[in-house]
Amino acid sequence: LQYSFLEGRKGEAHFRHSGGEEEKGRRKRWRPDVLGTMQTPYRHVFLTGTPGVGKTTLVQKALAVLQEEYKIEASGFYTEEVRERGERIGFDAVTLSGSRCVLARIDGGGRGPRVGRFVVSFHDFEKSIVPSLHHQPEKGSNGGALVVIDEIGKMELFSRPFRDAVSNVLDDQRVAVLGTVPIARNGRDLPFVGDVKERADVKLITVTKANRNGLLDEIVSFVRQSVASKS
Repeated sequence: LQYSFLEGRKGEAHFRHSGGEEEKGRRKRWRPDVLGTMQTPYRHVFLTGTPGVGKTTLVQKALAVLQEEYKIEASGFYTEEVRERGERIGFDAVTLSGSRCVLARIDGGGRGPRVGRFVVSFHDFEKSIVPSLHHQPEKGSNGGALVVIDEIGKMELFSRPFRDAVSNVLDDQRVAVLGTVPIARNGRDLPFVGDVKERADVKLITVTKANRNGLLDEIVSFVRQSVASKS
């Protein structure tokens, strides 16, 4: 079997705001105390940026605040590097309930698609991780369901059930998503990633080393508002 990806449309590198306009310079900040009066067309928040810039760390910090301070329930998964003697040997996918599976390993023993040096174990991913996108929390006093998707990347996209599950979650009016997507390479996105970025209900935030320490409040505020609107 041969596996390949086609390059997609040009991705966005700046913040998007209502009316489809981009803000290239100043970043508007929303504080939790003005959450009640904040109006936005976005239902989902996605972080993008170069590998290793801190997207997953921001997702985990935001999730901790949302769960501990605002009692918001969530399902989904995040991706974690696996290192051995300081060398990155692969990636695991971990559900928010603690289940873990191998996503990819260097020169993995089985057959599968390759991304650079890594062999992707997408069958294990489909069995263990994809169901976490279907089991959404029950709606309660704190609003609708929050689903974490970290990330919609090249490895994960080899799985058709994963792509279908992501599409269904994004289209579900009862659900808010906090996720990550890779930054465009040479100005072009993978096709599915480009479609996600271009959705009118997606707030896309580019994470850099310069701004990453100041984004947490903004992410939490957007997600809180989106989840509350589902109640």
